[in-house]
Amino acid sequence: MSAATATVAGLLTAALALSAVGWQVRRRRLVAALTLVLLATAALLAALWTGEAPSARWSVALVVLTGALAVAGGGPVTTAVFTLVDGRDLDDTGSVRRAAEVLRGGAWIGALERAAIFVSIAAGWPEGIAITLALKGLGRYPELRHQERPGIAERFLIGTFVSVLWAASCAGVMLLT
Repeated sequence: MSAATATVAGLLTAALALSAVGWQVRRRRLVAALTLVLLATAALLAALWTGEAPSARWSVALVVLTGALAVAGGGPVTTAVFTLVDGRDLDDTGSVRRAAEVLRGGAWIGALERAAIFVSIAAGWPEGIAITLALKGLGRYPELRHQERPGIAERFLIGTFVSVLWAASCAGVMLLT
């Protein structure tokens, strides 16, 4: 195993551990920012490394690490973005925060969405991304139609974009290694 592979694996492991903590603590913005920095550092190192490729065993380990980080790390990151958005929403009647009451199960749906996006990219099947997003949109369509509850569509879009970008970023690191 090369030093770069070990370093990338260490960065991904630290990011995964930090994201696990992110589900439990109140300071999710800090945890999300640190997790993002660790992922970006791993991506940069993997992109700049021009040495020998990791062994098959380490390749599998890196796929598992990035896949787990895509699923587990996306929750705290998405929640941190919602915290930023909710903090700027001064109109309580149309609050994106209040929309979370309607969009139940978002954490589980988001985790499944990130897993599907990651697997689709890892398998080289971009159509899987479209299918995942279409199923999510169709499944949430009844809630998204309610015009008497403003903020629902915005929360859905923000959560989906953050979740997809996180999973795609993790898959990108996996492809770089």
